[in-house]
Amino acid sequence: MHRILLIEDDFSLNNALAYNLRSADYTVDCSYNSKEAFEFLKLYHYILLILDINLPDGNGFELYSQLKEKSGASIIFLTANDLESDIIKGFNLGADDYITKPFSPIILLKKIEVLTRYIVERQQESIYEDGFLLINFSQMTALINEDVLDLSPLEYRILQYFILNKNHILKREQLLEYLWDSSENFVGDTSLNTAMSRLRKKIEIDNHHYIKTIYGTGYMWIGN
Repeated sequence: MHRILLIEDDFSLNNALAYNLRSADYTVDCSYNSKEAFEFLKLYHYILLILDINLPDGNGFELYSQLKEKSGASIIFLTANDLESDIIKGFNLGADDYITKPFSPIILLKKIEVLTRYIVERQQESIYEDGFLLINFSQMTALINEDVLDLSPLEYRILQYFILNKNHILKREQLLEYLWDSSENFVGDTSLNTAMSRLRKKIEIDNHHYIKTIYGTGYMWIGN
């Protein structure tokens, strides 16, 4: 059974989310501040952390790097702030999703289902190598031209999906559904553009080309 840590200071929302997640057969621990969260991380291994941006004892963006250092779990941000700049900042940090309040519990559960399914798939041994780019998806490590390549969990997910569908056009809607859930196109579309631009800058160097834009449709992986 997958274990999830909720880090949300709103008592009612925390309890409601925990109830819904447990009803969907997840094991859930509830913390109401960052101090409690770090105590839980000493005790358990989590597949996912759901983190409120505004906590009484810290800012979620600032806590992100500390949490990732303590846990290799994926992270979803929760916030009442729907500013595009903050959404992009969250994804640039490496978050797997960014949910603005109020939100649909059904959509959140679907997002978590998609994310946990991916994490389980990722744990299976899977390596991509073409002589220039080397990616170990199970260990989440990568080298480019023998140098360490720093990729976020979201970027690993994008790359794995592209490689699994090599030489096939992936429509934007397909990518959104696989990566986040196409029910929230506004957030997903913005974050997809940002993620694709950032990823290309990291891997398409020294005249190596991996992702082809199919204008008006989507993208295609053209690497080996």
